[in-house]
Amino acid sequence: MSPLPPAPSKFAVAARQALADTGRRHNLSRAMAALRRRRAAATAEAPDWERLRRAGRAVRDRALLSLDTQLETLEQAVTDAGGTVHWAATGAEAARIVIDLVRAGGQTEVIKAPAPVLGEIGLERALERAGIAAVHTGLGELVLHLAGEDHPAHFLLPAIHRDRAEIHRLLVRRLPGVPEELGTDPAELADAVRAQTRERLLSARIAVIGPAFAVAETGTLVLPEGDGGGRVCLTVPETLICVLGIDQVVPSWRDLEVVLQLLPRAAAGERMSPYVSTWTGVSEHDGPARMHLVLLDNGRTAMLADRVGRSALRCIRCAACLPVCPVYERTGGAAYAAAGGGELSGPIGAVWTPQTRGVDGAAEASLPFASTLCGACGDVCPVEIDIPGVLVHLRGKVVQARRSLPVPPPEMVLMRTLAWAMSDRRRYESTLRRGVRWARLLARDGRIQRLPGLLGKWTEARDLPAPPRDPFRFRWRRR
Repeated sequence: MSPLPPAPSKFAVAARQALADTGRRHNLSRAMAALRRRRAAATAEAPDWERLRRAGRAVRDRALLSLDTQLETLEQAVTDAGGTVHWAATGAEAARIVIDLVRAGGQTEVIKAPAPVLGEIGLERALERAGIAAVHTGLGELVLHLAGEDHPAHFLLPAIHRDRAEIHRLLVRRLPGVPEELGTDPAELADAVRAQTRERLLSARIAVIGPAFAVAETGTLVLPEGDGGGRVCLTVPETLICVLGIDQVVPSWRDLEVVLQLLPRAAAGERMSPYVSTWTGVSEHDGPARMHLVLLDNGRTAMLADRVGRSALRCIRCAACLPVCPVYERTGGAAYAAAGGGELSGPIGAVWTPQTRGVDGAAEASLPFASTLCGACGDVCPVEIDIPGVLVHLRGKVVQARRSLPVPPPEMVLMRTLAWAMSDRRRYESTLRRGVRWARLLARDGRIQRLPGLLGKWTEARDLPAPPRDPFRFRWRRR
């Protein structure tokens, strides 16, 4: 039996709220089912898929085991190509660097392509507090912004929990210039957004982007995407600011080739990414005149020091583990965000956040328990991260941390009391007799619908059968 989750569990509270929204649940469940079918079809037609997964794991492990060398090589290559490298220990520091660069350019508006790493550092709110407007190149991010939502339902498909009718209402009501007679066809919705944002995109002088990978040997940054919004950031602005997690470095182009074969099939069930943009430093006649690369740690080096947990750093942000997770499918990204998960939700968020932020807080400590441990996430991961194994490892860390508290938590007191009672036959039988009498007082029609106190966790989602008047243990003794 796994230990009880720490109380209060912010994930559990947020999950209950998400479960109450049946419309969103239906939208998300339908979308996840479609993603599962597409991914299964795409991987089935690749005869060497399992071999490719093993190669992807080897590529990512090789990069992580020599990460210090790879980062130094990357910094030198970017600098030689005319770029400027900045190092950020935390998300707040990375956001401050971006804001300082925007202010140094004398601008009050930037264009911003969707990327999990930008959500990780809280860039949207940081820009807003600094008085800098962000023009979104992604329709999903724009929908979230118009709806006033801080966190995406899915870190690659931010507004997947909303249907076309909802998006239509948001655009008509909150995006200036959108006609009321606009239809709900996806192409019409996209055209309406394009018409309203094109002028701002074309006049922007600074762009902020989150590349997916960096090739250390050449200093090349890489962005695979589905809508081409990131490519706008690479062509129009004069200054390009790139934020990259230090874990997303690959040593060579041959290594990148492996990852780019895995990513589209795992992420969206596609044979290849519709757009793959690459850029190396600055060029005199093409693209931005200035390029800044912000290398973000934000807990990654601490994760690298954990022999079990470090495997999560292999993640290529494909989100393949989300559609197969029964917990995520029913709760969406908001529940993970409420527990401190930020942009990364689903199984990978449940192993990433507790390692980068620690398990001292009740919210972060609840995330490793946001799983049934069915193992589906590990089965589909294209770089073979043993997510269930890491979750169990983190649960152990949570329990160990709570054991060291000066005042033990209530559930630990309960478990210690039960251990004391069950370690002696007479104490156990005395507890059993009293427990049976007490439980039968709570029973109605042979079922216990609600237990008091901490025991109530057992009856939150199901009834407990009432115990028999004469337990088997005592009947056996009398025979």
